Amino acid sequence: MAKRERVMRMSVEQPLWRALTAYRVLTMLYAVGLFATAYDEFVRPWVAVAYYAVLCGWTLATLPRVANAARCTKRFLAADLTIAVAGILLTTVADAHERVQAGGPTLPSIWTAGSVLAFAIKGGWRWAALASSLVAVANLVERGSPARDTVHNVILVCIASVAIGYVVEVARASERTLARALEIEAATRERERLARDIHDSVLQVLAMVQRRGAVIGGEAAELGRMAGEQEVALRTLVSGGLVPVSRVSEDAAEGALVRAVDEEPEPGGPVDLRALLAPFAGAMVSLAEPGAPVPLAPAAAREVAAAVGAALDNVRRHAGEDARAWILVEDEPDEVIVTVRDEGPGIPEGRLDQAEGEGRLGVALSIRGRLRDLGGSAELISVPGQGTEIELKVPKDVTDTRGKAEQR
Repeated sequence: MAKRERVMRMSVEQPLWRALTAYRVLTMLYAVGLFATAYDEFVRPWVAVAYYAVLCGWTLATLPRVANAARCTKRFLAADLTIAVAGILLTTVADAHERVQAGGPTLPSIWTAGSVLAFAIKGGWRWAALASSLVAVANLVERGSPARDTVHNVILVCIASVAIGYVVEVARASERTLARALEIEAATRERERLARDIHDSVLQVLAMVQRRGAVIGGEAAELGRMAGEQEVALRTLVSGGLVPVSRVSEDAAEGALVRAVDEEPEPGGPVDLRALLAPFAGAMVSLAEPGAPVPLAPAAAREVAAAVGAALDNVRRHAGEDARAWILVEDEPDEVIVTVRDEGPGIPEGRLDQAEGEGRLGVALSIRGRLRDLGGSAELISVPGQGTEIELKVPKDVTDTRGKAEQR
């Protein structure tokens, strides 16, 4: 089946950059508005006009710079903070001394907080502490003394920026952890898929060679012994060592990036499950099915048929070639139920867990794993001496755990 690469980007940081962009524009307009309403009170208004021309041009020209962390470089942050600090210090030149001592607003006013917040979002709480400290020094120099309102504003900006910087660092760590979890989950699922394919083909052939070799004897017995050794080695590799990575996580500037390789949905409509189960019917296997078609998505129908085949392989292996088995197909409104029953000796309690520990994953992967990936279930009922029954349930609207949906 064809593959396609799906890119998922996770970033709680990106909304902060968008909010900062809006904040810088609004606070720029606010600072200009404050100056316009108090124009007559400035002793050197031309200084303020020149500064606001620079401030407005800088703010509008650098909007793309605060769009994301990649564009917001250290050099830009330094220049941005310089403009904010310069505006604070120029307040004593442009404004009247009485207004400055009375706690009047600085030229950049609350626009300065945007520069500090950019440091916080870009570099975390340490960068925020550095930027807020420089702004605090500039405010104290501008006022000339640590007045109550000045200290209040400085502490407020410092605490807010440091808190935001810390939250950003925690969010980045969480994104990396989530991306790693998705990577492990995808690798595990891919390993299980490969393990099912290997179990249904290579391991079954090796097991058959081992059994037939032991029956024939002679050189065939030695060949069977070697096949048995290879079967054990391959089972060990499949159950523990084969971990292909199908997703890659990156700590990108825009957030944690996860690339997933998905299977392209197959063209065409649903297929009749009965057609895929018909080849299993034979002298020792009875198939009971509805008279009408049982539609399922192509991939889901193949997985259900493969699970039925794995169940019948287990019947032949553990109950013998002459054991009878029955397949019952039920077409419910929302799901399809396929039951496989045999007349074998049954499965002793705890045997499945023991087999899984030995790397024999026929039930765990070839049956339960397939149904789990389809959003269905596989229930096994076995009583020693009375045979085994496996009930497979799959929803008609299949949604696998990777988030793809195959509608009927």
